[in-house]
Amino acid sequence: MSTPKLPLTDVERKAMRESKIKLTDIAGYTADQLSASLRVPEERARLLLALAKFQNVPSIGHKLAINLIELGFHSLEDIKTGGESGAQLVERLERLHGVWMDPCVEDVMRLAVHHANHPGSEMKWWDFTIERKAYRKQNGYPTDRPSKAWHKS
Repeated sequence: MSTPKLPLTDVERKAMRESKIKLTDIAGYTADQLSASLRVPEERARLLLALAKFQNVPSIGHKLAINLIELGFHSLEDIKTGGESGAQLVERLERLHGVWMDPCVEDVMRLAVHHANHPGSEMKWWDFTIERKAYRKQNGYPTDRPSKAWHKS
């Protein structure tokens, strides 16, 4: 299990030390438990918990975990019940940010959907590259896809 990168305040870090909570253990808490231990509102605890849980998935780092939260997800179960494909998730993310994303982001979104439906899988983002390329060759991109690249924003 990797150590998640979390945007903790100094007060939250102090509360973690006082509660003897390790960063690697946060994903095992409930929002109620984390809220009480860190003395933060439940919504803040839900955000930290979501970041930690998403970063427990192989190949999902801090930035992609944030992207999943921006799309309205706080757990893999949310992704599963949402019923969207990785292609649909990246298309929504592109519209949200107003830029097209690196193709690898779509691979990670496909990975997130896969892990939501197959907990414990060891697949990594690059395992979805061939699938993405085949899908895009057959289906292309939406006509309303932003024309500006993520690295030019």
